[in-house]
Amino acid sequence: MTTEARPTTAENPQPARPQTGASAVDAVFFGIFHGLEVQRFVPGQRLVEADLAAQFGVGRNAVREAMQRLAADGIVDVQRHKGATIKTLTLQETMHVLDVAERIAGLLAHTAAQGVGSGHSPAPLQAALQALDQAQQELDDDAFARARRNFYRSLLDAAGSRELRRLFPSIQMPIVYAQHRLPALQKMRLADYRAMGQAVIAGDAAAADAAAMAHVRHVREAIVRTAQQRA
Repeated sequence: MTTEARPTTAENPQPARPQTGASAVDAVFFGIFHGLEVQRFVPGQRLVEADLAAQFGVGRNAVREAMQRLAADGIVDVQRHKGATIKTLTLQETMHVLDVAERIAGLLAHTAAQGVGSGHSPAPLQAALQALDQAQQELDDDAFARARRNFYRSLLDAAGSRELRRLFPSIQMPIVYAQHRLPALQKMRLADYRAMGQAVIAGDAAAADAAAMAHVRHVREAIVRTAQQRA
């Protein structure tokens, strides 16, 4: 069963003024990503071009371009004459995504720790960890999503790797998290982010690598356990 993109409401605030050019495409592109994190969009949801244009205050051409970018990143499926739908993953496809994510996350944390060890400031990462803690205490999903993005952005900045910056966004983890909203996942993610962040801040590349890979394994185990319970 699919649902359609919701129009702008008080609970779903979006830019009110029309935007042009790259900023308009980015507004839709990142708006869909953020919406997945906070359940404004869900896997299997049909994305209606006219609704998205009104919701984000952009033209239809910007929506079409954003859909192509999201399709290239594996976030939406675009079918001729049928429009775009947020992608869903089978359990096997989810496992394949997590296999890739485990390796890339480990490499990212490892390289970020090396960057800190070489003099990159850990302050942005420390701030992201504090924001994650505060968001969890306040049960603020929007703030948690923002802090999580800042956490990974800080890791990418510390790593200083153009290849990691290119590859990391293409992993379909936003779909995995959106599709598998398990009660224990957010607290587990926070504990794992602390372990990763502390190792990176300490400049301990081996510990950071291990903590990041363990995080993805924890996600995998929770998803598999839930699937087995439902079978």
